Amino acid sequence: MGRKRGYFGDYGGRFVPETLMPALEELERAFGRAKVDKDFINEFESLLKDYVGRPTPLYFARRLTEYFKGAKIYLKREDLAHTGAHKINNALGQALLASRLMKKERIIAETGAGQHGVATATAASLTGLNCEIYMGTEDIRRQALNVFRMNLLGARVVPVDTGSKTLKDAINEALRDWTTNVRTTHYVMGTVFGPHPYPSLVRFFQSIIGREARKQILKKEGKLPSVLIACVGGGSNSIGLFSAFLNDRDVQMIGVEAGGFGINSGKHAARFAHAAKGIFQGCFSYVLEDRDGNILQTHSVSAGLDYASVGPEHAYLHDIKRVKYTYATDEEALEAFELLSRLEGIIPALESAHAVAECIKIAPTMPKDSIIVVNLSGRGDKDVQEVARIKGKFI
Repeated sequence: MGRKRGYFGDYGGRFVPETLMPALEELERAFGRAKVDKDFINEFESLLKDYVGRPTPLYFARRLTEYFKGAKIYLKREDLAHTGAHKINNALGQALLASRLMKKERIIAETGAGQHGVATATAASLTGLNCEIYMGTEDIRRQALNVFRMNLLGARVVPVDTGSKTLKDAINEALRDWTTNVRTTHYVMGTVFGPHPYPSLVRFFQSIIGREARKQILKKEGKLPSVLIACVGGGSNSIGLFSAFLNDRDVQMIGVEAGGFGINSGKHAARFAHAAKGIFQGCFSYVLEDRDGNILQTHSVSAGLDYASVGPEHAYLHDIKRVKYTYATDEEALEAFELLSRLEGIIPALESAHAVAECIKIAPTMPKDSIIVVNLSGRGDKDVQEVARIKGKFI
């Protein structure tokens, strides 16, 4: 997508301090080598199979389908990948790049929901790299279980107590660290965002989701799905799923942002509903900002969607109308969280629950011979205590 190097249409680019340019160029060269290095690809694919547990199942949600009496609903079970989410695909790929091809001693990362932090800590443990994870103190409160998991895996979690104390601020601190330590350190960006080559690099490692789902649905149903649905924070799980179907014009794709308390409340993270564009944390994309260009505070019940911008490929796909972007509110996500748990015995991550919420809206309106594939990007163990707090059911 896109013709200019590092761009998807008008979106993307590399807007960073000069001190980071050599590191990004080194990463781009290493990524270019990795894509054609048979030994690297074989090692990565072997680890995806034997360590991560791929392929993840494509599960027919029979009870959910019967409940709505509409489209057949399938769940791509990324929640069953090692560490509990799709994040391990990318973290493992970048840790291999850092250790095998770039000979780094240390990796750092940001995390919101904690799943990318856990995945990065896991990959660091596997490859023998030192690891530090930057995390906002509000997210540390919401995701205490994942903080303990990161520490258990040998990573140091660095609290970030500035700004909104969430993902945006964690990325800022991680970038400051990287600027100081570029010779020894690789920054494992967790999503299809940031300066080039990160959007393309993360897409490459996450594209396994869509390739598997395409093969699986053709085997199970003999045809492609009618609709794909995935939540969109930075956008890696959704691009991972959508990437294998972009040329199939009959397959509709829906990306679901965090609607928070509703768009009119101003407390949300629905970038496309806001429709402003700007440069933020290394690239040009849709962004939540005021008329003076100041980044707005965001809100979501899900820490992983609580972010002020979105990956540049998503911005491009929005503008060319290849993907429809909508949002689910906190209330809708919580309802979906409980419904999927009750009907299918699957507790989704609150991020993934936003995609389930959209499925709940459209499934009853679709013919019974149509097919919906929902990317269940992560499991909800990490969110149970926070949901209990919100519901007043303290545990």
